[in-house]
Amino acid sequence: MDFAWTPEQEQLFEDVVRFAREELADDVVARDRDGVFAADLWGRCARYGVLGWPVPEDLGGKGYSVLTSARLMEALGYGCRDNGLTFALGAQMWGVQKALLRFGSAAQVDRYVRGSIEGRLLGGYGMTEASSGSDAFALTTTAVRDGDHFVINGEKVLITFAPVADFSIVFAATDPEAGRWGLSAFVVDADTPGYTAHPVEEKMGLRTVPFGRISLRDCRVSRDALLGGEGSGAGIFSFSQGWERGLVMAPQLGVMQRVLEESIAEARNRRRGGNPIGKHQAVSHRIANMKLRLDMARLMLYRTAWLQEEGRPNLLEAALTKIYLSESFAESSLDAIAIFGGAGYKTEAGVERQLRDAIGGTIYGGTSDIQRNIVAGLLGL
Repeated sequence: MDFAWTPEQEQLFEDVVRFAREELADDVVARDRDGVFAADLWGRCARYGVLGWPVPEDLGGKGYSVLTSARLMEALGYGCRDNGLTFALGAQMWGVQKALLRFGSAAQVDRYVRGSIEGRLLGGYGMTEASSGSDAFALTTTAVRDGDHFVINGEKVLITFAPVADFSIVFAATDPEAGRWGLSAFVVDADTPGYTAHPVEEKMGLRTVPFGRISLRDCRVSRDALLGGEGSGAGIFSFSQGWERGLVMAPQLGVMQRVLEESIAEARNRRRGGNPIGKHQAVSHRIANMKLRLDMARLMLYRTAWLQEEGRPNLLEAALTKIYLSESFAESSLDAIAIFGGAGYKTEAGVERQLRDAIGGTIYGGTSDIQRNIVAGLLGL
């Protein structure tokens, strides 16, 4: 593994940071408080090409490698202060788009992937249910065959973009008796009769990206809506989660780098007892730990991205990356609040928002406990 970036990659990184600082800067404190998604910023990202970074050029994307795309998502996180926006971009790229690119028909790819790249269509990923959660395959949503159609009934919760999505990948049991092997996935347009998107639900962090519920009541779709073959839902979910688990937190590397730099500046400039607070070992050790977590997390994520690009197994590495990066982001956010003191606890500084956003990382894409279960299982326990 060689993570020495080429001059072209370094230039791309700097260009993305510049784009994020100039084009994605707004009053994120106010939007976070009010829970407002910046559709205009999403459109700017689409026009800049973000949503096409890992997509082949013949499909309208940039055709960048997995490693390059992950590196550029780090740049986006470094330059953009809206963690909800960068999270949502990653979820769209690694979850929704990858599932469609791997399992979609030519018509589905042409319509939904191109629409996503261009920013015309927002896609939801409808897997989670109130009664399943970490037991991902314990779905109660059903899809019953009716001639050349399927009739879907059920409810999905905690779905990114659910209140505003133009379509969703919906997982349902087409053969409930077969367990996980009886699950199928469907691409369902939001204007399909019986598909209801509920209002945005408030949450602790990532408040600038809408989460919510989707209800499906006698929602009738054609066979053409099937993603992959009937019964392939578990495989589709595992495939897309493999991408999302390992890579969706790449922007957090950029955030951790920025917060570290801001904490160092605060430790140098703020004085107590006549000396910069960074002279106190309690503060300097916090900063040293922030740097240690960042470098370890970066190496782990790039290793996972390299394995993914090489087509090598990386379930263990992706789970370890998800655990370490998400928990490191939370721990370093706590350290930053301690370094900034009372100012860091106040909303205006933006430091406390990093902590609220970081907690979500220990839950979405599979909780830290579930990731540890995966690791333990792969180690033979």
